[in-house]
Amino acid sequence: MGFSEYATYDALGLADLVARGQVHPRELVAEAIERIERDNPRLNAVIHRLYDAARRSAEQPAGSGVAAADAPFRGVPFLAKDLVSTWKGEPQARGTRLLAGWVAPHDSELATRYRKAGLIVVGKTNTPELGLLPVTEPLAYGPTRNPWNLARTSGGSSGGAAAAVAAGFVPVAGGGDGGGSIRIPASCCGLFGLKPTRGRTPLGPDVGEAWQGCAIEHVLTRTVRDSAAMLDAIHGDDPGAPYLAPPRARPFLAEVSAAPGRLRIAYTTRALIKADVHPECVRAVEDAAALLRELGHQVVEEHPVFDAEAFAIDFVLMLVGETAADVAEAEALIGRPARIGELEKETMALARLGAAVPARDFALASRRLRRTSRQLAGFFARHDLLLTPTLAQPPVAIGALASKGAEAALLEVAQRLPIGALLYKLGALHRIAANAWGFAPFTAPFNATGQPACSLPLHWTADGLPVGVQLVGQFGDEATLLRVAGQVERAQPWKDRRPPGF
Repeated sequence: MGFSEYATYDALGLADLVARGQVHPRELVAEAIERIERDNPRLNAVIHRLYDAARRSAEQPAGSGVAAADAPFRGVPFLAKDLVSTWKGEPQARGTRLLAGWVAPHDSELATRYRKAGLIVVGKTNTPELGLLPVTEPLAYGPTRNPWNLARTSGGSSGGAAAAVAAGFVPVAGGGDGGGSIRIPASCCGLFGLKPTRGRTPLGPDVGEAWQGCAIEHVLTRTVRDSAAMLDAIHGDDPGAPYLAPPRARPFLAEVSAAPGRLRIAYTTRALIKADVHPECVRAVEDAAALLRELGHQVVEEHPVFDAEAFAIDFVLMLVGETAADVAEAEALIGRPARIGELEKETMALARLGAAVPARDFALASRRLRRTSRQLAGFFARHDLLLTPTLAQPPVAIGALASKGAEAALLEVAQRLPIGALLYKLGALHRIAANAWGFAPFTAPFNATGQPACSLPLHWTADGLPVGVQLVGQFGDEATLLRVAGQVERAQPWKDRRPPGF
């Protein structure tokens, strides 16, 4: 091939070429490396290169390594997100200067399953510091840019992964979703992004649960079938896991081509947490609702009711507590406290605030977040799926969400002085909550409930920016999501729609 057709195949397509002997894994790895070296300077999606190890893996005979000869993704290049999964002997900075130079002592369970699936890791992708933001602009590595418009964000926290897949570096890349961090960059970069049910994929051996059970790992892909096949490859609990997702009835890949039947699908264009919704995001949902009606579904407009104002505050309270814990764990890894400048001022301020939150208040917030599932249970008893915008806005400009003015000055003080308790008493959580949801008010509630949800790339603005729509399923029911996603993909294909110049 040359290998000019590389980017026209999804991951399963490339694996099929390898299985039939039409291409060698070394050719795929070489093509991925060439594309990264050529285009990454424009995007800043890949921050660690693992080329030598990838080349060695590509030369292993089929079945000689950890992957079986018939592994579903044998020989396919892959990029890992530099945040949760660990790869023995490789750096893991988690987007922060605090962990610069730290090397993982062992593989995580997820890394092991990726390797058993036959994937060849060629590098690691950029992420915001500690995965905190819905944009990928860490001071440690610089911003990742959107292939559709280099002045715009690729989203976060899996922004490096999304930009890399959209630009054709690899057909699939690892991601994680604690408040929308797979779905947000999928929307920004015109990809399919599935957040599985809580407990569906492993976090061991180092992590029991992440962000009070809100966070889970999976991938970003161009096709629905790649996401489903990857979920088949990596799903299932690992020893000591605190959650176990309901078992699948059959392979997830089989669901993609299965007829979903006539479903009752609710939709809303109103933000789930108070925010203004851009007309393009409204139009994306209205068009998707019309398409679903054409496909035979019963589609009704109905807005789910839960205590959104309390949720917004409680999620932020949980987040600052988890940030304080993440910083403490990072300090333990390097054996000393963080120095000024090793953490971004926003991260340090959040960590100080989190350290000042009384244990009682943190526990109460966690309990109230759990009640979101109870509040939404009646809604999902009446509806098979919920359709919403993925985001309240198209991809925003690089730097649009950065702190400015008086806020930035206060954060500067907060990183240098122990004023977390004062900030808490002065109601800082309420101010943070009021400012936090303008970009992504649709995704986080379903991290709290643990329900599966995906972003579908069905709309582009007049100036060429992707706008995703979100489908949310019932707990444990990725099958219905994948059936409908596959049906929609066949009706309105998106795989071959590529960013200009990539």
